[in-house]
Amino acid sequence: MLEELELRDLGPIDSATITPAPSMTAITGETGAGKSMLLNALRMISGGTADASRVASGADQAWAQGIFALGERDPLRAMLAEAGIPVDDDGLFLSRSVPAKGRSRSVLCGKSVPRSLLGEVASNLITIHGQTDQLRIASVARQREFIDAYARDDKARESFNQSYEKYRSVCERLRRLQTQESSMRQQADYLRDSIARIDHVDPHDGELEELMDQRDRIEHAEQITSGVEHALAYLDASQFESAEGAAGVGQLIAGAVQSLRGIHAVGDYEQLAERLESAGAEIDDVVFSLSRSLDADGETGNLDSINGRIHDLNELAQRWGPTLADVLQWRDRAKIDVEDLDASPEQLHSLEQERDRLRDEAIARGRALSKARTDAANALSAQVNRELGQLAMSGAKLDIVVTPRNGEGMLDATGIDDIEFLFTPFPGSASLPMGKSASGGELSRLMLALELCAADSSQESDSSQNASAGMTFIFDEVDAGVGGKAAVELGRRLAKLARRNQVIVVTHLPQVASWAERQYVVSKETGKEGTHTTVREVSGGERVREIARMLAGSESKTSLEHARELLHESEIE
Repeated sequence: MLEELELRDLGPIDSATITPAPSMTAITGETGAGKSMLLNALRMISGGTADASRVASGADQAWAQGIFALGERDPLRAMLAEAGIPVDDDGLFLSRSVPAKGRSRSVLCGKSVPRSLLGEVASNLITIHGQTDQLRIASVARQREFIDAYARDDKARESFNQSYEKYRSVCERLRRLQTQESSMRQQADYLRDSIARIDHVDPHDGELEELMDQRDRIEHAEQITSGVEHALAYLDASQFESAEGAAGVGQLIAGAVQSLRGIHAVGDYEQLAERLESAGAEIDDVVFSLSRSLDADGETGNLDSINGRIHDLNELAQRWGPTLADVLQWRDRAKIDVEDLDASPEQLHSLEQERDRLRDEAIARGRALSKARTDAANALSAQVNRELGQLAMSGAKLDIVVTPRNGEGMLDATGIDDIEFLFTPFPGSASLPMGKSASGGELSRLMLALELCAADSSQESDSSQNASAGMTFIFDEVDAGVGGKAAVELGRRLAKLARRNQVIVVTHLPQVASWAERQYVVSKETGKEGTHTTVREVSGGERVREIARMLAGSESKTSLEHARELLHESEIE
């Protein structure tokens, strides 16, 4: 919901701020006063094309900002979070500046963003129905979305989408096998050769490091043996015949421990003995390890054989590594890829059968979806046509045609049908696509009828994710060519739509403006500094006088009484 719209230096308006009502707001004023600038401000923050000619004379830039309230569970929050746009309790801020020269700047909650993102966000908040605006459901995709929302066919669409996704996945795999058969054979041959080479060497994880350690020991065997023997000679001379009778470190420490424990005087001799005893145990462990090392290093091995094995393993690591673990993982993945790349006739035939089965399944579910759309199209057409009769468009009609496709290309991601919204403005006229067969005012009233029907459908099922629920609708020229009782009915229906959505209408009809909860008047004022356009809210007696002016062009007693009566009667029961 739009909570506030502010603009500066846009056309004849130096500055203005409006706070629309949650329900219906009317924008009124004399012709040429500048009401269109408020619409231009909304188009600006909706990502519309920048027009430097709208910058006020003498100003550097035009600027507009809209503040919108979002519900806690509004799906737009997830979209904004993904784009890195923070949204707090103060609302969602959309602003746009258009300089007299240069590029425009789009801002979301204080963060500069591409104009396309501003437009995408605004499309979930604002719908403008006017002659110069693209219709919300002018495209085939939007029309299908509108019908699906009206039909409340979520289950049928989900069922179809699941079937179609399976069908599309198999088609893609089959296409890959068929169109890339030659390159895939080459890839399969390469994978098979690589797998065979790895299997021939038959490495195991960590083997390269083990062999390099073994080679290092062999190459330095004499140095290692000499060093270890000398160390052992110092630590435990009893292991060598040449040192028979010599005391080792362990024996010396044991003697020291015994001597300390023989002291019976006061002191920490017992603690020192325990420390020496602990050191002796550690030295014994070192002696044991060195002895085992000496025995192991005595086994020399074939150095040439080891170097050859290291060479083979290094080649594997360089090609498919960097480690042997990586090589083994690559081989396992390659075996799986070879199975997919081997486009055998049996495999192709099996995939073709699977594709045909899934296609038949998707078409069957598509037919169920198409029936739901057809039923909804018939109901919506009838309901819209009844609304048009109440909106001074007697004889006009909307035909929503759901046409099932045939042939090879009947199935796509949207289903198996084509949808068209065809409008006939008067009896005997040709039925043409929306946007090509009606004036701006007729299109606005047609869109009002559609939005009313969508709102009714949403009200029937609160769980429905109706496309129009909670939107801010802007109507311009909706009252063109309307008067009398039809004008009153037009206002009543706008107010009805405003029960569940926010509605802002630019109107010159008092019978429409009187239904609004809040009214703003755009007027020209001439002073010492020239002529300026102002925007102000009118209420109470001031609003009565504005309605009287719209009725009779004056504030006579009769027109004022008529205005009060009109405002009193303009209430939905």
